[in-house]
Amino acid sequence: MGYSQDLEQRHGRECSTPKMTERFADDVLAEVARSRILGIRAGTKHRIIGVWVVVVSRRVFVRSWSAEPDGWFHAFVEEPRGVMKIGDREIPVRAIRTRSEVLKSAVDRAYAAKYTTPASQKYVRGFRAPRRRNATIELVPV
Repeated sequence: MGYSQDLEQRHGRECSTPKMTERFADDVLAEVARSRILGIRAGTKHRIIGVWVVVVSRRVFVRSWSAEPDGWFHAFVEEPRGVMKIGDREIPVRAIRTRSEVLKSAVDRAYAAKYTTPASQKYVRGFRAPRRRNATIELVPV
């Protein structure tokens, strides 16, 4: 049984996966998984900025370090449409706030597995703080 199927069986709708029409193509997922930094723009007023990104069960997640009121996280909460930039492509996305503790824990583990340099460890540990875990966003294609 796959990880996302196991999550669905154990936790029902709380961890349901996006619809098939809301999944990124394999090549996009592979590029996101390889990338250390993903460009994102929340809404239309913000510029594209770089954020750390992880892929969990074929789903794309980003987490805000500061969650400032005028930052990208709150912009996505207010207006969930935006773009992610991967390579030369800008892909329209919709942001879904992650509420599931199971998914947040999986994202914690994915950050720890992907960002392993000594300099990254401060941020990997910091991403486990409740206020930052609560600033976890899933990006799905529009």
